[in-house]
Amino acid sequence: MIRKIALSTAAALALTVGGAYAAGNGGHVTDFSFSFEGPFGTFDEHQLQRGLQVYTEVCAACHGLKQVPIRTLGDEGGPNLPEDQVRAYAERFDIFDPELDDTRPGKPTDHFPRSSLANAPDLSMMAKARAGFHGPYGLGINQLFKGIGGPEYIASLLEGYTGEDKTEAGATLYENHIFASGFIAMPQPLYGDDVVYADGTEATLEQEAKDVAAFLMWAAEPKMMARKQAGFTGVFFLIVLSVLLYLTNKRIWARVKGKKTAA
Repeated sequence: MIRKIALSTAAALALTVGGAYAAGNGGHVTDFSFSFEGPFGTFDEHQLQRGLQVYTEVCAACHGLKQVPIRTLGDEGGPNLPEDQVRAYAERFDIFDPELDDTRPGKPTDHFPRSSLANAPDLSMMAKARAGFHGPYGLGINQLFKGIGGPEYIASLLEGYTGEDKTEAGATLYENHIFASGFIAMPQPLYGDDVVYADGTEATLEQEAKDVAAFLMWAAEPKMMARKQAGFTGVFFLIVLSVLLYLTNKRIWARVKGKKTAA
């Protein structure tokens, strides 16, 4: 009886693990190096500004960032744009105002517009929604050491087009060796030299993919640096508290232990 239960459990576990691996089965996601990785990592202000430029000039034609307030572009730890540039950027958008029953130029207090196409997903949380590192058989071991890998997945996906396409049910699909099914409905958005970076950085395909992936990571986790700082503060106080409790414990029990030693 026990043997049957053990065999059934092992079979169920094998099916679960196999299913997890199949669900995450896609091409190899490159482990790009980003400045914000690790407990001491921080966002690269210049990379975020370049990523914003790639998003604005390429991605924004279809995709939106409806969860992101435009004013946060001026936040420290983020793109950190000057106030006048944030205001000028907001005015690029036509925002519908119910009070006016008409559109008006955007303001820093407005959010980025929604996606302009029904089948184009919003990118506000994409860097957290996508997992690039599943670990062996989907057990998440890699996630423990490398993180979830959302930005790496996005950058790898943007570089993963092969140039081949096919028509299926009247729709054109584009081959991408990173996408789970091997074909994706989104045409290749980046080719390299798609933008002219204001800081003079060479706009290669890899550079553009990494920059926009970093920007989308910031969009999904704008308070990442504040959370890390709060974590460091909490750990520091826990260490101090542990030391104080240890010393207090020794002082309280010193007499009792001293008597046992004397006896």
